[in-house]
Amino acid sequence: MLQTKKYKLAFTAWWLLWCMLHIYVLYNYYAFFSIVIVDSVITNVLTSGACLLIYNNMRYYLPRREKYWYVLIVSAVLSVMCTGIATFLLHWLFQRNESYIALLYGSWLIRYCVVFLLIGCMSMLSLLWYALQEQNEIQYRKTAAEQMLKDAELYKLRHQLQPHFLFNSLNSISALTIVDAEKARTMIQQLSDFLRGTLKRDEVQFITLQEELQHLQLYLDIEKVRFGHRLEVKVDYTEVSAEKKLPALLLQPAVENAIKFGLYNTLDETEIVITATATDNTLVVHISNPYDEEDLQAVTGTGFGLASIRRRLYLLFGRYDLLETIKADQTFTVKLTIPQLNL
Repeated sequence: MLQTKKYKLAFTAWWLLWCMLHIYVLYNYYAFFSIVIVDSVITNVLTSGACLLIYNNMRYYLPRREKYWYVLIVSAVLSVMCTGIATFLLHWLFQRNESYIALLYGSWLIRYCVVFLLIGCMSMLSLLWYALQEQNEIQYRKTAAEQMLKDAELYKLRHQLQPHFLFNSLNSISALTIVDAEKARTMIQQLSDFLRGTLKRDEVQFITLQEELQHLQLYLDIEKVRFGHRLEVKVDYTEVSAEKKLPALLLQPAVENAIKFGLYNTLDETEIVITATATDNTLVVHISNPYDEEDLQAVTGTGFGLASIRRRLYLLFGRYDLLETIKADQTFTVKLTIPQLNL
């Protein structure tokens, strides 16, 4: 509290003001101005010194359960010491002035009470200040620890998706090497480009929708090699939504989910539709695929893709309502809502 220039000035100004008030009150009872000034200076220098002693002591020792007794006892002892030393010095300096000595001893109890109140107030302020500082430090460490855990989980979630997709791609490449070696080479090159782009985004938390769609296209090119003409993807977004930001690599597991439930149990052509709209504070992305209720139940999987998206959005924004799934007219839609306030 007193380490900063602002608080040092405030502390000094307060004691100067209190000294002047002390002089004014005492001067009304005793007309010798020079003696009154000395009285004020000695008394308030000792009192302010006691307050500084308490402040510095609490920097290294902050009372816990006994804090109220500690404040009371320390304030009482220091008040006795300050008042006693001030009385001794003033008596020694002005012992020949009988009228002042009478006033000095006659006002001893009042002096003690005033000093006790000042030291007590400083003790409580110091106690509250350091308790607040300690609480802030504890909260900071707790927040930092939670942030580290959150970042670690986000990192884990992002990297758990890659092996799942990689295994599928390698299986497709293995099959293509037998029937179409040229397509297999093309898919290997596309897989390499996709993984390279993924590595570049490992250190990036948020990217624009346009950058995400460009990277998503690498994934779609690989999937089109696997499924050929059966897979069609339509992307529709506005210029405003293209500049909005979202967590990097968020759409790929949602699109993979759409392909899985849209193509795996059918030989017909399937269209995956990705649409994006935006307001000032929100980006909304819809990913839709056709589905058959019976075929949907036949498709097995871990369900990790959409669950990982929901968890990532919660870790980043503290909300579980940012991913919705909608089933209507044999169309399955994943709706992603990405707030823009802090991006």
